[in-house]
Amino acid sequence: MLPCAAGARGRGAMVALRAGKKSLFRALSRSFVCRGCQLAPERGAERRDTAPSGVSRFCPPRKSCHDWIGPPDKYSNLRPVHFYIPENESPSEQKLRKLRQETQEWNQQFWANQNLTFSKEKEEFIHSRLKTKGLGLRTESGQKATLNAEEMADFYKEFLSKNFQKHMYYNRDWYRRNFAITFFMGKVALERIWNKLKQKQKKSNN
Repeated sequence: MLPCAAGARGRGAMVALRAGKKSLFRALSRSFVCRGCQLAPERGAERRDTAPSGVSRFCPPRKSCHDWIGPPDKYSNLRPVHFYIPENESPSEQKLRKLRQETQEWNQQFWANQNLTFSKEKEEFIHSRLKTKGLGLRTESGQKATLNAEEMADFYKEFLSKNFQKHMYYNRDWYRRNFAITFFMGKVALERIWNKLKQKQKKSNN
């Protein structure tokens, strides 16, 4: 094979590889980023409780150049991450950051709503059992009346069973989103390595 033919074939393979990578990137972007969270449909008789949206209002120092982890949110109990935005943020880095922010907000909202529903249904269960026993919400000493561990086990079992499908949808979307984040992290890492190599090549040429 002539050297020029080998070079042309090599350049053609590189062009095809770049085109394939671009099409794969677009396909993954549509598959993972554009799809919203599809939670299990609620029953008609169930009440839909919604916690306040958004993450914690904790703000890191203005001059910080790193991501910061804030205190636990009072609704979801999750620690929010405040992502640093560099001045020379590349398009891929921006997509990665926005995907991580979107996933964090989605996760925050799910667990805030789930915790609110859990607390309300737990109180309703306790009140119902106490009423069945002919007991009030307070003991004779004025303390809040409670149920024993065996009685509460019935509630936990019922709650998990009723929310099984919702948790199944959540786990599916959680893995999908994290796979997308991992893909973009790899893309950003490769771009940074490539940029460093190009800078070294420019310096060596100069």
